[in-house]
Order: sequence, then C-alpha cells, then structure tokens
Amino acid sequence: MHVDHVLFMQQVSAFLGPYYLTLALLNAIAAAVLTYQLKNARAGLISVGVSFFFVILSAFAWNGLPPGLPQSVRDMANVALTGNRGAVIYTLGTTALLIALFFTRKYWVRPAVAWGALNAALLLMGLSMISPAFFNIVSKADNVPIVSLVFLLGFFTWLATSKAVANDERAKQGLPPLEKLDDEKILVWPDLVYTELICMVVVTVVLLVWAIGLKAPLEFCAERAKTPNPSKAPWYFLGLQEMLVYYDPWMAGVVLPSLVLFGLMAIPYIDFNKKGCGYYTIAQRKFAYCMFQIGFLELWVTLIVLGTFLRGPNWNFFGPFEDWDTHKVLALNNVNLSDYFWIDVLGASVPRVTSDMTGGDAVITVLKREGLGIVLLLIYFIGLPPVLASTVFRKMFVRMGFIRYMVMCNLLLFMTALPLKMVLRWTVNLKYIIYIPEIFLNF
Repeated sequence: MHVDHVLFMQQVSAFLGPYYLTLALLNAIAAAVLTYQLKNARAGLISVGVSFFFVILSAFAWNGLPPGLPQSVRDMANVALTGNRGAVIYTLGTTALLIALFFTRKYWVRPAVAWGALNAALLLMGLSMISPAFFNIVSKADNVPIVSLVFLLGFFTWLATSKAVANDERAKQGLPPLEKLDDEKILVWPDLVYTELICMVVVTVVLLVWAIGLKAPLEFCAERAKTPNPSKAPWYFLGLQEMLVYYDPWMAGVVLPSLVLFGLMAIPYIDFNKKGCGYYTIAQRKFAYCMFQIGFLELWVTLIVLGTFLRGPNWNFFGPFEDWDTHKVLALNNVNLSDYFWIDVLGASVPRVTSDMTGGDAVITVLKREGLGIVLLLIYFIGLPPVLASTVFRKMFVRMGFIRYMVMCNLLLFMTALPLKMVLRWTVNLKYIIYIPEIFLNF
C-alpha cells in the first residue's frame, strides 16, 4: 500500500497535537485531585511531571515531528501477532493478563496506579499512530467507537472491582458494605427524572458533535461483484463471526447464542450462594465473578478486538502495524479428527457414505468413521462432570444437587470448548471433532 509520507505525517500531527494537549490537561486535573482530595502529594507531583511530558509531546506533534515507536518494536509486534501463532499468543496472553489482574487487583484498584496504567495505554496508542497501518485501523469511522468502548469497559471494570475490593476489606473488619451506608430512598420525581433529563441532554450533545466530527462510514451500494474485503459484521456481531471460523454455522449462529441466553436465565435457579446480593464483592462470590469475567471479557470482548484490529483481508491475521495486503494468502488445511485418526494413525482411507448404502449401513459407517470423536465428546460432557464433582467441585456438588450441578457444569464445559477449539485450530489445524455432513451435524 503506497502512502504519501509527508501528507500522512501532516494528518497524524493534526491529530496528535490536540491529543497530547488533552492528556496534559487531564493529568493537571488529576494532579489536583490526587493532591487535595485523595491526599496523595507524591502521586500528584508525578501527574504534574506527566502533564509537562505530554505538553512537550504535543509541541513536537504540532511542529510535524510526532515521536513514535521504534521500527524494531513495531516489527517485533507484527512478528508476534501475525498468523496462527499470533492468534495463540493473543489468546493465551489475554488470558494470562486477566488471571494476573485478578490476583493483583488490590494493587491496580488504587487510583494513582490505575491512572498511571491509563496514561501508559494512551501514550502507547499515541506513539503507535505514526504507523500508517495502525492509524488507518484506529481512525476508521467504524472503529472509533470500538476504541472508545474498550477504554470505557476498562474504566467501569476497574470501578466495579475497586468497590468490590473495598467491600471485601470492610467485611474482614466486620463492617457492612459501602452500599449499606447510603441506603436512603430517592424519589422518582424529581430526583431520578432530573438526572435522566441531564443525561439525555449530555448524550444528545455528544452524538451531535460525534456526527459532525466523524463522517458516516457509508459505502457503495451492495453488489455481489463488489464484495468488501474483509467483509466484517457490526462490532457487536464480530464475536459470532469469529466463532464461525471454528464451528459449523448452526452451532456458532444458533446453538451457542441460545446456550448463552439459557445460561443467563438459569443463573437464578442454579445459584445457591445468597451472599453478594445488592453490593459489590469478589471474595464472597469468587466462582461467579471469575466465570462472568472469563465469559464476557475473554470469550466475547477479546473476540471483538481480535476481529476488529487483527483480522484483515481474506480474514487472515495481521499484525497491528502490518499493512493489509489483499494478496496475502496463508494456507490453512482444515483437517477433521477422523482424518487424523484414519489417515495418519491407521494409514487407511476414511470411510464414506455412498449413495447405494441403506440407512442402517450409512449409520454404521458414520459411527465407525466418527467413533473416536463421539467417544471424546461423551467423555468431555458426561464423564468429566462426575470427576470434577469428586475433586474440584465437591462442595459445590453437595450444595447444588445432581440436576443443578450438571446444568451448571455442562454450561461451563460448552464455554470452555470455544478457546479449546480455537487453540486446536491454530496449532494442529483441527476443524471438527465430529464431522457428519450427511445430516449437517458438525462439532
């Protein structure tokens, strides 16, 4: 992709100048809050220094010399996050990051630490803007709200976690949660109505400014001869589009979303823990908290980020600073478990159903061909829950009973199957564990 470097640097400088200046102003405000409201003079002094640092970066940007990440760092990021290996690193890396944040949450909920992490993330994004590939992805009208939502999600996750950590510390001291200290009833009129009116006005102003400042991402009229490459669903469906890579359409588009809805409806009936109702807590509901965070952040939000920023033409994986070359072709052999078993292990041909077979013979052929996959899935969904009930989930099984436990465990196993299939697809090219195209039953 040819890029006019002079014109591009002018465009980037026009964006980064106000961007760094805004960050400098925010850090000046944060310095006042940390010093006078939170009584943390050291953190306030650091924020003042960071504010001056962003002023200097803004001056460089205004003069057409915006600093950026070294080319060697960008090359390392592209090598690490491109292709199937990059997808594995991304998935395992985000999982490890969530686990690390969970165990060190008491440190990260500190306002000064969280503010420093936010500054680091915003600085990294600004330094990355000098890459044309990264800038084109982030500044695309479709992706601007996604970038905003990622930061908003991080803020509200931090806010909820900080309240939960505070309540857990109060519980250790025998004190009631913070929500109990302010349980005064508020009237709908005028308190709630006035608040909603103010929020409506603010949101309307933001949407008007947004609509004026950003062009609508309209494309040409739909034509079968001019299909966009890549063709991406709206951001809220990108998780489903990514799941289509690993599951049959009926499974990714119907069964799994239905299980998500069923699981959400089943929570009140399978939940036996009466603690944590009406207030934030983690210590009293560790299992529920971890399952929600993994299901929402790891199995949904990270898929949206993956589909938005790392999936390019032909639905290939691209590095964050790699040009989206439509001619890039990555060979991916879709191999089913039955192919591995019959061809690679037994050295024989895979049994096929022919048109001259009777119904009984066809069933026997399918069972013979997919026997290993069927046995593995039966062990996974039927044999594994009793093992977990006698070990890891022993106390949970005793309190929940057989039916509630099996419902909960199978929902959990379905959720875990997605990252397992993703990693198997990226590492050994495994497409389906059970492949029965005769009746469109593939898993």
